[in-house]
Amino acid sequence: MLKQRIITALVLLAILLPALFYPSPEPFTAVVLVLMAGAAWEWGRLNGAGGAGSVVVGAVCVALCAASWMFGLTGRVLLPLWVGAGAFWVLGSAWLLRAGVAGWPRIPAVVRLVSGVLALWLAWLAVVQARAVGINFLLSVMTLVWMADIAAYFAGRAFGLRFTKNKLAPTISPGKSWEGVWGGVAGVLALALAWVVADAHWQAPVASFYTRLARQGWWLLLLGTLFMVAMSVVGDLIESLIKRSAGVKDSSNLLPGHGGVLDRVDALLPTLPLAMMLSSLVHA
Repeated sequence: MLKQRIITALVLLAILLPALFYPSPEPFTAVVLVLMAGAAWEWGRLNGAGGAGSVVVGAVCVALCAASWMFGLTGRVLLPLWVGAGAFWVLGSAWLLRAGVAGWPRIPAVVRLVSGVLALWLAWLAVVQARAVGINFLLSVMTLVWMADIAAYFAGRAFGLRFTKNKLAPTISPGKSWEGVWGGVAGVLALALAWVVADAHWQAPVASFYTRLARQGWWLLLLGTLFMVAMSVVGDLIESLIKRSAGVKDSSNLLPGHGGVLDRVDALLPTLPLAMMLSSLVHA
């Protein structure tokens, strides 16, 4: 299992890294589009669309992203869209987590399928625009999610339920603890501080997400980072809720050893559009 996991990770890196660092953003845009197609197919399967229906869901997502690319939406200022995406994620997530696992099947299937496609489209558009801003900016957003996940894992293993007696969301993801959340927060705050210092020291031509916030005040960096970590956790919980409702462990087996595409990008789905929202508001 570990060998399979490592091989899959190496193959993904061999595809993603050259596309990411290619001078033109088109190869990276295309690679992410393929990943979103797989994620949309998984979304259809998780929500009872069946074999052919899931392919249609994937095709609709690809068509929406491709149309946005073709008509130049990726290069436009989209502040109203990102604010709307922020409201979509914050309000929708609050309702879903309150409703719990039992609440998901009560939502009409069409609404579930459409909301999933919209979430994937927004994430694709956000990551493409973030790449256009600069690789430093994009990596600072993506590593925020990775650091939150890694730090939460080790903090949860070391201190889980030692200080708080209640798990984070026992009916959705029994393995997560509040100690893990605080560990993730600490890890990301340390990362943010280090990134701001590094940007200043090396005079980065493109500011990171953290530096953009810090330029408006350290209080905004703190609040923005806390908000992003919280939404990273929410993205993970939402996917766990949907998988638990569907009665599956992984969204698919598209990535051997890792599960499905959604399993790898669940926390990025809310954080990428929200990073564009915060960055756009600061710039505005």
